Amino acid sequence: MIRQGGCLCGAARYEVRGEPLRVGLCHCADCRKESGSSFVSFANWPREAFSYSGEIATYSGRSFCPKCGARLFCLQETTAEIRFGSLDDAPTLLVPQFEIWIKRREPWLHALPGTGQYEEDRPTTG
Repeated sequence: MIRQGGCLCGAARYEVRGEPLRVGLCHCADCRKESGSSFVSFANWPREAFSYSGEIATYSGRSFCPKCGARLFCLQETTAEIRFGSLDDAPTLLVPQFEIWIKRREPWLHALPGTGQYEEDRPTTG
């Protein structure tokens, strides 16, 4: 499977191939500030399954379009973490497996049933 995405103005594009390694939600203060929302939904793919085109800017590991400001992905040495909101198609089949930084989750948001719940970061394995 190939999924494609990009920024609001179309200047930056990316694609990921295959299935993600993991899918989650993050409620940490940095993700909240970055997204302007109560949490971030994301999925990680192996770095070799990811490619992008166009100009990007990066702040503190988070890449975005320098023209429209849309948040896109975070690139690590071995993984590419994609923001769900930047995918072209709704991420219907990307079901979160865990939530992190739940100690900062808004009290009106309920835990996702059947997912791992972590007060802060989850272990890096798996």
